Amino acid sequence: MEDETAESRNKARLAIMELSNIISLPMSLNAVVHLNVPDAIWQGGANTPLSAVQILSRILPSGGGDPENLQRLLRLLTSYGVFTEHLDNGDSPERKYSLTDVGKTLATDAEGLSYAPYVLQHHQDALMRAWPFVHETVLDPTSQPFVKGNGEAAYSYYRKKPEMTGLLLKAMSGAAVPVMRAILKKYDGFKGVKRLVDVGGNAGACLRLILQKHPHVIEGINFDLPEVVAQAPEIPGVTHVGGDMFKSIPAADAVFMKVSKFVI
Repeated sequence: MEDETAESRNKARLAIMELSNIISLPMSLNAVVHLNVPDAIWQGGANTPLSAVQILSRILPSGGGDPENLQRLLRLLTSYGVFTEHLDNGDSPERKYSLTDVGKTLATDAEGLSYAPYVLQHHQDALMRAWPFVHETVLDPTSQPFVKGNGEAAYSYYRKKPEMTGLLLKAMSGAAVPVMRAILKKYDGFKGVKRLVDVGGNAGACLRLILQKHPHVIEGINFDLPEVVAQAPEIPGVTHVGGDMFKSIPAADAVFMKVSKFVI
């Protein structure tokens, strides 16, 4: 073992303490999203630096709240690049906060989309209950943390919780649409396609963008689980179809599928 007074050992101890307490980061992020802090600062693009007191006045117009506790959240997230801290140099310095490029992803855009629902989706109580059982997947590969924490598989659980499915729709749309916009600026692989099926299309937001960009695609099929498409909005040219991709996929000229990585 190295000398415990060595600088490398000091750094190692600090690093493991930070890792042990890292849960404070996502939970603080979840808290400011719950409080709608990003939109309170963003205000349609103004992004004017605000103090904790000013932010509270926007999220609680009737008054109340604890600005000191809010500031603790803001300062932690500032250290991880979500907010920028502005410090007045007057007699009574006041800390103010604006959104960084990272923080701006949490602000609602003109279409009502953001990454805020994505944050909330990943920190729902049902998902949080699964994490204490992750180690059991090493001991028993048949073990499912979500089942251990909630008594049933995720899909069946979600079917009984329409509010969770609704949040999932918002989360996936908020995360997928910006990426889809970027893809459509350069990708030109939809030539000759008249009927397109999006497997795991969620609310159909990506198909909407594709049909707007490529009007020769006359029919889009948004294929997802029945409980998902049941809450999908009406979109011109798009048909929502519920089913199981492992059993069959609707016929089309081309199949579009997005791949993401999730841990449950």
